[in-house]
Amino acid sequence: MQVDASTGLIAGVSFMESPNRSPRPKRSEPELIVVHGISLPAGQFGGGYIGKLFTNQLDTRDDPRFAALAGLQVSAHLLIARDGHLTQFVSFDERAWHAGESVFQGRHECNDFSIGIELEGTDASGFRDIQYERLESVIRLLREVYPRIGSDRVVGHCHIAPGRKSDPGPDFDWGRLQRNLGITRPITQRRVLAT
Repeated sequence: MQVDASTGLIAGVSFMESPNRSPRPKRSEPELIVVHGISLPAGQFGGGYIGKLFTNQLDTRDDPRFAALAGLQVSAHLLIARDGHLTQFVSFDERAWHAGESVFQGRHECNDFSIGIELEGTDASGFRDIQYERLESVIRLLREVYPRIGSDRVVGHCHIAPGRKSDPGPDFDWGRLQRNLGITRPITQRRVLAT
């Protein structure tokens, strides 16, 4: 795999363009990876609903549990499905709308300087080996392309939005990333109210 520097996209992977994105601040580049977990409907896998949500194509009448998602505009840079299939939605040159209210080392608005990677799964389901393998290869690639992503800059959504988000869940295998990639086990950030 490689990132096309002219587009900010990983060459050769599926791409579904999300409108839920915006420019990064000037002179800002990715320096943090945020790992998420998602399933739609909650606890069910497949069906293409996540891609539809990220591209504003989700028909909330398809399932009563989608009602709360009406009008929601979110995205991530990447989605790793249960079978390991990788889809990109937003160029790494732009902000994807994945982190929401968040803080990392005292900096708010993590979307400005992060890459969001969704794994299809739930806090309770855990994730498959093939998803971890794909995640590891993506993290290796992104750390090569964006050297500001240090070993202490791969975190879960739960670490940057404590009390608000729990994904990728307590059973996510951070020890595996530590062993295989030398990633420092993330620390939950102290919640600081924005001024």
